[in-house]
Amino acid sequence: MRAFIALSMAFVITSWAAGASAAVYSLSSGTEAAVGEDETVVAVFEDTLYDLARQYGIGTEELIRANPHVDPWLPGAGTRIVIPGRHLLPPGPRSGIVVNLPEHRLYYFRKPKHGLPTEVITYPVGIGKMDWRTPLGLTHVSQKERNPVWTPPESIRREHALAGDPIPARVPSGPKNPLGLFAMRLAVGDGTYLIHGTNNPIAVGMPVTHGCVRMYPDDVAALFPLVPVGTPVRLINEPLKVAWVDGELLLEAHPPVDVEGQSVAPDLDQFSNLLRAAVGADTLAVNWDYATEVLQAADGSIATVGLEATPSR
Repeated sequence: MRAFIALSMAFVITSWAAGASAAVYSLSSGTEAAVGEDETVVAVFEDTLYDLARQYGIGTEELIRANPHVDPWLPGAGTRIVIPGRHLLPPGPRSGIVVNLPEHRLYYFRKPKHGLPTEVITYPVGIGKMDWRTPLGLTHVSQKERNPVWTPPESIRREHALAGDPIPARVPSGPKNPLGLFAMRLAVGDGTYLIHGTNNPIAVGMPVTHGCVRMYPDDVAALFPLVPVGTPVRLINEPLKVAWVDGELLLEAHPPVDVEGQSVAPDLDQFSNLLRAAVGADTLAVNWDYATEVLQAADGSIATVGLEATPSR
């Protein structure tokens, strides 16, 4: 039972050179709980899920989870592919940049112009892995750099050397630079955490960075000029998002991330407790059997798991 509820919001699709598209959603009422919509496309013989993920602005793992029975490298001509384009907005203030680590997704709430509604743009991202944990909490963009030079910390150079892949102390801008062509430095730690592009787009949506937030090259090129220095950035860890839409309780579940930034199998007891806490004392009828299935799948799809109960007379 998946809910596809019409949203009363306008959106504009802007296409970028590499073929990806970014959706700009106008939050006209200020109370919208969800943006976008799911769709289904038919693969042609040369498609891979990795190509389609970039084309439709979806993380690679996100698209693979939504199509569990499809070969990522060879979907096959005529195969129907679900594009999970609908997202519940993250909890908390709707300002600046919000990165939800389990979701592997960034939301940018643009400061509204006088008399106009707030807009939100959302992009898939890669996050930190292993002992390179992406930090949580509130920070801000402290610096912006075009064509950044990468100066890898000694710890990263040692890691590469041990793996037989030595890297220099300074990597100039260009195709071998893992930061891509645009970087936004965060005011956290020693200043080495960045939101940046990549020379390895296939890894966007995976926990494969050294603590940074990695974006598709075309996405960061679009976001970079929109974000002024000083923009607040909130890094959160919310594997479950819950919202009411037209009397229906919507649930969006993602694999939680551990302290090392790795996606792990959900703990159903913990997930159920989180859902109960989110529901609170609201009067509703929750289909707990179905909710358990959604929590166990944790595939990021939005499901209707409850209805507002009609008061008895």
